[in-house]
Amino acid sequence: MAATKPVLEMSHDRLKIFAGNANRELASEICHALGIELSNAMVRRFSDDEIYVQLKENVRGEDVFLIQPTCRPVDSNLMELLLMVDALKRSSARRITAVLPYYGYARQDRKDKPRVPISAKLVAALLERAGADRVLTLDLHAAQIQGFFDIPVDHLFAMPVMIDYFKGRQIPNMTVVSPDAGGVERARAFAKRLGAPLAIIDKRREEANVAEVMNVVGEVSGRHCLLVDDLIDTAGTLVKGAEALLEKGAASVSACATHAVLSGPAVERIEASALLEVVFTNSIPLSEAARKTTRIKSLSIARLMADAIRSIHEETSVSTLFV
Repeated sequence: MAATKPVLEMSHDRLKIFAGNANRELASEICHALGIELSNAMVRRFSDDEIYVQLKENVRGEDVFLIQPTCRPVDSNLMELLLMVDALKRSSARRITAVLPYYGYARQDRKDKPRVPISAKLVAALLERAGADRVLTLDLHAAQIQGFFDIPVDHLFAMPVMIDYFKGRQIPNMTVVSPDAGGVERARAFAKRLGAPLAIIDKRREEANVAEVMNVVGEVSGRHCLLVDDLIDTAGTLVKGAEALLEKGAASVSACATHAVLSGPAVERIEASALLEVVFTNSIPLSEAARKTTRIKSLSIARLMADAIRSIHEETSVSTLFV
């Protein structure tokens, strides 16, 4: 991965960036883009598996950004985040911004069955109670999750990074495809910026992590199709969607998603499928198996996150990053 160019004319006064163990590679890239060093903190475990946190630098009066996606292991990374926020609060940081490139539990954002929790709301409450003053996140599964917070939330989109990549590919006769009705708005925005038509896959989900493709709405015959989603988990929906498109005469199928959750047999399914490539960002670190396959590509969001951190720190507009 090419080194990220440092951001110019960055004011470092009273700014510190910490990171947990969830994605230290991304945290280091962000710091490089900002031209500063990653601040030092000890995050380790006792023999009974309890997490221990100690900040190794003074943060009194500092503007602190804490980078920690709550990806797998979700509960461990979430607990690390909460403990580090608490440590910063008790150490008199002036402002604490929790930077979550990936917001875990985001798919549990409503009560869709009897007697179930709204887990995304609980995570928001925990972050606030721990002492976070602000949240910076990327491509929430549902934008309405911002409303679960009573503190400011800056919700970024990885679309500029993806659009730059696919424009550079110069794929002819491209059609952007939403894998379900819920993703139409996202896919439409991609299609508009790529100057491509839009298609939709109508599917019926019978149970969690199991999807049945029913129909394709739109013209895909002879087209190079790009499936667009916010995350890919077990890749069942993705692979079945690709199969449905090819059955309708698509010339080829590629895919992109912001978050590479890739649990269970996801990597094996992608490798065994007819997908040309699947493009993610590095909001979540790729597993060893995902790094080995040539079907999966990762794009860096370090510059995007660094620009947002700079804008928040310098109290300038972040809205220019909301494509």
